[in-house]
Amino acid sequence: MKVYFLTLGCRVNQYETDAARRLFLDNGHENADSPEDADVCIVNTCSVTGEADRKSFQMLRRMAKNNPNAVIVAMGCSSELKTGEVPADIVIGTREKNTVVSRVEEFIASRENGSLEHKTGHVRPEVSRTDVYHDFGTVLSPEGTRAFIKVEDGCNNFCTYCIIPYARGRVVSRDEESCVKEAEFLVQSGFKEIIVSGIHLCSYGKDIGKDIDALLELLKKIDAIPGLERLRLGSLEPKSMTPEFIKGLKELGHLCPHFHLSLQSGSDTVLARMNRKYTSSEYHDRVNALRSEFPDMSLTTDIITGFPEETEEEFLETIEYAEKLKFAKIHVFPYSEREGTKAASMPQIDMGIRKSRAKRLIELSDRLSNEFSKSMVGKNAAILVEKITEKDGKLVAEGYTANYIRTFADCEGRELQKGDIVNGVISGAENETCTLSLS
Repeated sequence: MKVYFLTLGCRVNQYETDAARRLFLDNGHENADSPEDADVCIVNTCSVTGEADRKSFQMLRRMAKNNPNAVIVAMGCSSELKTGEVPADIVIGTREKNTVVSRVEEFIASRENGSLEHKTGHVRPEVSRTDVYHDFGTVLSPEGTRAFIKVEDGCNNFCTYCIIPYARGRVVSRDEESCVKEAEFLVQSGFKEIIVSGIHLCSYGKDIGKDIDALLELLKKIDAIPGLERLRLGSLEPKSMTPEFIKGLKELGHLCPHFHLSLQSGSDTVLARMNRKYTSSEYHDRVNALRSEFPDMSLTTDIITGFPEETEEEFLETIEYAEKLKFAKIHVFPYSEREGTKAASMPQIDMGIRKSRAKRLIELSDRLSNEFSKSMVGKNAAILVEKITEKDGKLVAEGYTANYIRTFADCEGRELQKGDIVNGVISGAENETCTLSLS
């Protein structure tokens, strides 16, 4: 069979799509370049916002319309949550994605022997929920330079705006040995940077009674793998940044000084309505503790604008707070109602105000990003080369510094290739990017 994959949403979704693709290839099937050329079309859906839900099912309907003979598969968060009809032949939830090959093969066999009529848009079958980690084994990223490892699924926090705990379920952790084995395989396959990720990464081990030390122990074992050059972390929980954990991070030999600490708001009253389990002061303390150990670190975050009942004064608190903390990048999201969450029943703010505030915050983010890039001028840095292109008649290497600044280096006359790590000095910065003069 020729199988086409479309991924919506987060990095974890992309990892799981890569895993599903490998399962099909390992079972003798092929990758399709377009949905029209495929025997099977798979959409890994996202439900983080109402718009993501809408787009997920729009894509399913479009594929069914453009290729009526294809088997349409919906998997992921929207599939888990949706009730009633789903425009797909096969519906797979968030915790049984590793069954996708057998589900598709069984469906096709049933259709061919006449026991099942091919029909899209049928009533959604039951999606099973098991509170165990479904391991895909080793997953090769098609990116070629950096590889992701998913070590955890689910979230127990139940923030009032978030549907993900309902879609992904409670925290389940992957076996440590399996994580390390995959990391070893990836390094042996030529990947120099590994990104450790999960739905709520800092909850790794929580389901078996462990605290943040479980994640630290896992990171130490990955960090010790011969040949690894860089170790990067996914989104982290602010309250988990204890002095002991930060000290442990500092002792890692290959850790990239780039920390994504989700904030959501700089106003304590908004944070309380969101059911975030920290105050702005506590968050600031964690950032200061990190910066004392990682002076050139980049700090990135997520912020929601126009959360229910957010006043202009509360929003200005967030603006002032973001300015004070000097984020290297802010991922800005106008609040989106999610049916089934507590915040959806709160008094809502006009969408125009949500988007207007988002625009103002994005403008601040752009300025802060540019300031952070300029602060690196004159400092030593290295980039992991992701591609080499021609610019103004010269060969230019493009990649990211350890603290995650997109950087370009003139490599004319040098024998460089994708996946190399090259050193130099940051010689310039403009529009959130840097220029590296190679050593």
